[in-house]
Amino acid sequence: MKTFLGLIFLLAGMQVYAQHIKKEIRLYPIPVDSATREIRFRNVVDVEGTKDELFKRCVYWLNDFYKDPNRVTTLRDPQTGKIAGRHQFRIYYYDKDSIKYDAGMIRYFFTIEFKDGRYRYTIDKIVLKSKTFMPVEKWLNKDDPAYDKRWDDYLQQIARYVDKWSTSLEEKMVPPEKEKPDNW
Repeated sequence: MKTFLGLIFLLAGMQVYAQHIKKEIRLYPIPVDSATREIRFRNVVDVEGTKDELFKRCVYWLNDFYKDPNRVTTLRDPQTGKIAGRHQFRIYYYDKDSIKYDAGMIRYFFTIEFKDGRYRYTIDKIVLKSKTFMPVEKWLNKDDPAYDKRWDDYLQQIARYVDKWSTSLEEKMVPPEKEKPDNW
């Protein structure tokens, strides 16, 4: 009987193990501007709406995404259809025992520009905030004598943050569905 129960638990464990799917790690591209050699995330998104409607939707997004959107934004100009700001977030590294450590604060600037039927966002001037502001483009140079393998992970953390930022913006910029008349 004990052998039979042991066999059942073994098979059940194998079933659970077989259903376990490893999380796939996605590598994000790091876009480098060919003229300035700086990291710049930029995209133009076509979406239904006038310049003013898109501007208002973006203001709603700012209020949802940032804890203090008034401090984050440095420019909100509906006439020119431009919103600009700066923000910062933390990056981390893990030691060999998987203990999480603070690797620093990343500061970035963003600009969102609106035209009828489309908008463009740009995230650039990305720096590691410390006693000085070190441009993160330094982390692209694998030939640097100070190169640290963690730099690649730091760049991926930045790219994941920008992906989260842009996905959130793009979802909020979709026009609301028009209500259908109640024909009862």
